[in-house]
Amino acid sequence: MRLRDKVVLITGSTTGIGEAMARLFVSEGARVVLHGLEADLGTRLAAELGPATTFLPGDLADPALPGRLVQAAVRSFGKLDALVNNAACTTRAHLAETDPAFFDRVIAVNLRAPLLLIREAFPHLRHSRGSVLNIGSVLAHCGQSNLLAYSVSKGGLMTLTRNLADSLGPQGVRVNQLNVGWTLTQNEYAVKVADGLPANWPDTLPVSAIPSGRLLAPEDIARAALYWVSDDSRPITGTVADCEQYPMIGRIPNQEGPDQNP
Repeated sequence: MRLRDKVVLITGSTTGIGEAMARLFVSEGARVVLHGLEADLGTRLAAELGPATTFLPGDLADPALPGRLVQAAVRSFGKLDALVNNAACTTRAHLAETDPAFFDRVIAVNLRAPLLLIREAFPHLRHSRGSVLNIGSVLAHCGQSNLLAYSVSKGGLMTLTRNLADSLGPQGVRVNQLNVGWTLTQNEYAVKVADGLPANWPDTLPVSAIPSGRLLAPEDIARAALYWVSDDSRPITGTVADCEQYPMIGRIPNQEGPDQNP
């Protein structure tokens, strides 16, 4: 078991990628602090996963919540070995719709909360020589027009990761980041259907979007996260790794074929 006796706090872990991480980490021997907005989902997941978990609901826009989450981990399990900043606000808006209140909320959840969580967790992570894994997005490199604030927040998260990796590394705390690509979560499926795509839209995507033949699954990201949370990745710190099916910088879809020039 790669996480035997480790205590891991995962924000946004009642659905999607966070839930997949929680399930995998528990199976690998970890005790996990679950967090999410939906109390019913968190309570149900904690009951399913058993005594190796505890759940605390709350909105990460509340600057007091990071302290409560870290306290819950230490109170429930006596220590903290790893923090996974996974929760994110993904509400879409173009430039004209990005007013101060909207922008401030996205930044509060996606960037300020990870900073505050690391600040609260640091004394415990220093004691355990633990690690932080920030879950970013490939949209940090540029993003799409209706995810402007989200993209900005994830770009900031990359800088936060590298800055703190540099400053906290000598004190034994590692900080790394996964920039996640297009992943077929339940929420992503529902969003695309609401946008007007057919029910079978994941099966009709072009090869340029899914070179492997399918979208990433939450379990794919969870397996990647396991490496960075575990001691297998020690002593690496300051890495920002793109988890996508194609290179993000300089990408040109493959146009080779009988009707295309190589």
